[in-house]
Formats: sequence, structure tokens, C-alpha cells
Amino acid sequence: MKTTLATIAALLVLACQPAAGERADTVSSRDETAAAPAARAAAPGKEPWRMFEKPSDEELKAKLTPQQYQVTQHEGTEPPFRNEYWDNKAEGIYVDVVSGEPLFSSREKYDSGTGWPSFWQPIEKDNVVERTDRKLFVARTEVRSKHGDSHLGHVFNDGPRPTGLRYCMNSAAMRFIPVDRLEAEGYGQYLALFQQPKAE
Repeated sequence: MKTTLATIAALLVLACQPAAGERADTVSSRDETAAAPAARAAAPGKEPWRMFEKPSDEELKAKLTPQQYQVTQHEGTEPPFRNEYWDNKAEGIYVDVVSGEPLFSSREKYDSGTGWPSFWQPIEKDNVVERTDRKLFVARTEVRSKHGDSHLGHVFNDGPRPTGLRYCMNSAAMRFIPVDRLEAEGYGQYLALFQQPKAE
């Protein structure tokens, strides 16, 4: 009787293990999660930045460069004409350097002559938050990321058509993802923006 029970138990254990080469229906959800990060990130409503939890100040200091930290966490401003993206003309999107949430597209970028990357509208309006900034002599409108709570820059009413807005951003607050990397990095839903002729 003991031998029979042991044999049955062994067969049950073997039956629960996937055979060599077996995949979709037998791998655990953890394995499936690890196998397709880009597909998960692109799923509408389930993007990782929507569930983003801001790291501690110590973690941010370790993750960011000193300038990125100063700009995003202490409302700093980088020098004009001496920053990474002011003159970037490549096609792609700009995301928050902290949270990865999409902010702007190269299709809405223009040369404002200020020496900072400027855009006439965000790629995702819900990902930018505007606040009144009274640190200088006149009130300005500060722009922050919604999920990362990063300081990005300011928005002004002297931009081009069709919005008349100038989102004057700090390069240090953003990371640029070129079109040919969108799918691999989980931003494939934005590829359609670049499949149409650019408006002049």
C-alpha cells in the first residue's frame, strides 16, 4: 500500500511540471511577466508609469546625475544651449527621466530660440501638471510630471500655432527614446504618430 501511494505521489509531481519545450499554458505568471516586459508596458491602462511609486531621496540621488537630481527634485534650471536636447532634431518621444511617463513628442517640438527644448503641446496632457510658481518677481506656470512629480520646466503663452503655448523644458528632466526603440522599450503605442507625414 505504501509503495502504491508513493508511486501515485511521484506521478502527480511529474504531471505538474512542464515538459521540455512546453511554454504558454504551463509557465508560471512570474515567468510570463519576465518574458514580455515591452508587451506589458504597452498595454493601455497598465503602463508601468501609472503604478509608479516615487523612490526615496537617497535612491533618487543614486539613480540620477547631480543635474538631473537638482532639476527634477529641487526645481533647478539647466543652462540654455548647453543641454542635451535643445537642438535635438531626431524623431521620437521624451519621457520623464524618473518615472518614464511619456511627456512630449518630436512632432510637437520646435526651435524657440531660447536654448531649451520647447514644445507646443504634450504628447499626453494627463501626464503634465501645471502649478503657479511665484519664486521670481512675476508669477509663472510650472510644469511637473503627474506620476513622477518631477519638475520639468514652465509653460508660456508665446508659442506657435495651433496652441500658442511654449512648454519650455529642461533636458535633464527627460529621456529621449528614438522611434526605432519605441517598441522595444514598451512605447509601441506611439509608433502611429510617426507613420504620418510631419505637419510643416
